Amino acid sequence: MASLGQTMPSEPEIGNAVEALAGVAERTPLMAAPHLADLSGADEVYVKAESLQRTGSFKFRGAYWRCCNLSEAEKLAGVVAYSSGNFAQGLAAAAATLGIPATIVMPVDAPEAKRRKTEAYGATVVLSEHGDRPREEVASAMAKDISEREGKVLLHPFDDPFVVTGHASAASEIIEELRLGGREAPDFVFSCVGGGGLIAGLASGFSRYSPSTQLVAAEPEGFDSFGQSLKADTVTRISGGAVSICDALQATAPGEVPFACARAAGMRHHMAVGDDTVRAAMRVAFETLKLVLEPSGAVALAALLMRPDYIQGKRVVVMATGGNIDFERFCETLGSLTVQ
Repeated sequence: MASLGQTMPSEPEIGNAVEALAGVAERTPLMAAPHLADLSGADEVYVKAESLQRTGSFKFRGAYWRCCNLSEAEKLAGVVAYSSGNFAQGLAAAAATLGIPATIVMPVDAPEAKRRKTEAYGATVVLSEHGDRPREEVASAMAKDISEREGKVLLHPFDDPFVVTGHASAASEIIEELRLGGREAPDFVFSCVGGGGLIAGLASGFSRYSPSTQLVAAEPEGFDSFGQSLKADTVTRISGGAVSICDALQATAPGEVPFACARAAGMRHHMAVGDDTVRAAMRVAFETLKLVLEPSGAVALAALLMRPDYIQGKRVVVMATGGNIDFERFCETLGSLTVQ
């Protein structure tokens, strides 16, 4: 196992990312949620509303810091990446802010609203047809081909040390906000996981600033490659043939860099949640927090609502990671779901 220093970004590296993002990324609110404490059995619950981040998700943090670390020649050549939507928008906005041409490969079945917004930020969108194959694999291969043919810098949405470091800025904000309110750092932080970039950034930040804080990886049922990898203690690929309303969390394996960070942090807690629990979490967020969350953005909250034993009486932070969903799909997703 790699040592902590070899695997994770250092405090100065995280500090540099925090400084670069100041005034560019939103300092999203950390919302006290007593109703969620009652529902979950935790002593205190706070929600980090990254759905209010620039471009509607946490992805802008890592994308912007990654672009900041391109050479001048690389910036001139432009960048290419694959994404089902949230990294696409984050990278498109980050690249536009820094004057970098961006091309994004998106699966043909990615939400239309996410594609339109990516194009509105100035990126060129190329759609990939994946058929029965995992859409991440097809889109990734197409992005690599574009990089080789057109000389663009190939960026990865989560398996990149700079992306992870950018996401670590969220951990810094959480600790600072709690401290300003006279509170200690959280006992647990719940985060959604696709490829692992966000939870790796959080693990890095909390390992540096609050080593006692434990991370909980929340994934959709059928796409729990991070949890399977933690069990096996090695990166494990799943088939990816399941169906989930969580379109942004369908990676078939965690990234090598994020998983190395998770191992170095000693992460062990993981949960898989079903679509109905995700729908319930979306409605709870809307009714009690006045937050509109997309399904993927509500997965961590869904895991909290399952009341795991280890959070009883503890201080918990939940990452509300994205709100990129149009009105019609939001209403369709919730339907007539009833929350007690």
